[in-house]
Amino acid sequence: MRVWVLIFLMSTMGLSGCSGVRDRIFGAGEEAQGLPFRAVLARGADRRNFTVRVRAGAVPVEQVRESVRFPATRYCLTTYGASDTRWTIDPATRDWAFQQNGNDMVFSGRCVAR
Repeated sequence: MRVWVLIFLMSTMGLSGCSGVRDRIFGAGEEAQGLPFRAVLARGADRRNFTVRVRAGAVPVEQVRESVRFPATRYCLTTYGASDTRWTIDPATRDWAFQQNGNDMVFSGRCVAR
């Protein structure tokens, strides 16, 4: 019985130092930071098409881009196996087009993998 307890304790103590070894080999990871705006994705009738709605008020596209990109990447990756996305582009700005609906910005995109 004592032998098993001793083996268990030694194993537990040995494994507790693994994160320090991992950090020395691979470098310490950065803490995850949340996205600045909540985004909700809705797929279209054609499942490759989707819209992403972000409640952001009157902020520039640059400030909401990652909040919009994340759910689109996740959707395309889990549904089609790749994160390739084609966003609707505004011809005047040559940036992502969106519709302003009150405080919401609505972006349109399409998964292009496969």
